[in-house]
Amino acid sequence: MTAALPVPAVDLGEVRPCLEGAIPAIMATCAADGTPNVAYISQVYYVDEGHVSLSFQFFNKTRQNLLANPRSTLLVLNPLNAVFYRLHLRYLRTEDSGPVFESMKAQLAGIASHTGMADVFRLLGSDIHEVIEVERLAQEPLPEALPAPPPKPNFLAVLRRGSARLSAARSLGAALDATLDTLAQDLAVRHAMVLILDTTTQRLYTVASRGYETSGVGSEIALGDGVIGVAARECTPVRIMHMTSAYLYSRAMRNSLGDAHPQNTDIPYPGLPEPHSQMAVPLQSAGRVVGVLFVESPLDMQFSFEDEDLLVALGGQLGAAIDLMHEAEAPCTEEEVEATTAAAPPVASGPALHVRHYRSNDSVFINNAYLIKGVAGAILWKLLRDGQQQGRREFTNRELRLDASLRLPDVADNLEARLLLLHRRLAEQCPQLRIQKTGRGCFRFEANGPVELEDMAA
Repeated sequence: MTAALPVPAVDLGEVRPCLEGAIPAIMATCAADGTPNVAYISQVYYVDEGHVSLSFQFFNKTRQNLLANPRSTLLVLNPLNAVFYRLHLRYLRTEDSGPVFESMKAQLAGIASHTGMADVFRLLGSDIHEVIEVERLAQEPLPEALPAPPPKPNFLAVLRRGSARLSAARSLGAALDATLDTLAQDLAVRHAMVLILDTTTQRLYTVASRGYETSGVGSEIALGDGVIGVAARECTPVRIMHMTSAYLYSRAMRNSLGDAHPQNTDIPYPGLPEPHSQMAVPLQSAGRVVGVLFVESPLDMQFSFEDEDLLVALGGQLGAAIDLMHEAEAPCTEEEVEATTAAAPPVASGPALHVRHYRSNDSVFINNAYLIKGVAGAILWKLLRDGQQQGRREFTNRELRLDASLRLPDVADNLEARLLLLHRRLAEQCPQLRIQKTGRGCFRFEANGPVELEDMAA
């Protein structure tokens, strides 16, 4: 009789595909008197090479056993090749805040919605376990081979091409387009967007998107709202592999103008109506979050941990590029500064644009349709006012930064991003008004037709 071969120990990295939530894990614990208990676990989260985190949702028998006896075993299954693994764990602590907890909280919302138990599942904490050993279980060959998963791209090659595109970008808009091009062309990601954080309002605003019926440029999400807001607030990637409805996205500003002027200031959020996979990666530079890179899909299980690693690396470069575009901004020459006082040429005839500005939040309406608000709205109002009163059409970024009426923050003003946002909103909603970059730190503002300005104090 041939002796059975020993079951080899494996690295935890091999088990990561089992931790995507597609198939529930089975956990075995023992009470203080040795009585065993077996239960399904809704979420197992990969923390690092030596630790996993399990969701703490109920004070049940499993929880009681862990507090009395920290040793447990976990059975997980790889959904791609049907291989079982047994993890030997030691309970260390429970966290109720921080990146791991917030990421698990967002992911659990997707699992709960997918199983119809959103009202039952509520994360109380994330139980951190040390992984003592991982076993790949011996098994009989399957009668029929599972279909092979679609081939994965060479992630290092994708990162190289993405880095090359980013390094060639000479403006913020080009850097954003380079990133979205990499997602679409090299990773076949059809729905993606980039949002920039406004530190003053603690909201993220969309500056670029791909794959949606409307671009959604200017739409907003509050810090901490949905996977995008959580990723920014906690400075951690958040990945959901199933349909989620527990986290609802903000549909931009909800009629913040008050009763005196009840015009709607919503810019429709461009997200998919029923996403089944979502991932949000914070864009960081110099230790702070400057924005979020977000991707989603109508299909389940579309973004693996390898996709997450790639987007974190690519997002780090984009975050640095956003800061670089700001720091490398050079002032115009003396001749260009003198040109800012030049009179604009006669405008074309035609129906006048009626532009209404509300001082309370610098929202701007054109022909009674909402366009923009906040700092971008204040910038547009300055350009229109100076053009009408002084005949100007050439401006510099430096003078905008020195203009106290715009209320730019002292640190990380993201002026380049705000100008890009205004440029794209005008291109989509009011092409009669146009911002054209003429050099580093310089741009031209043109009104192709007469403009009537109305300033509202309320």
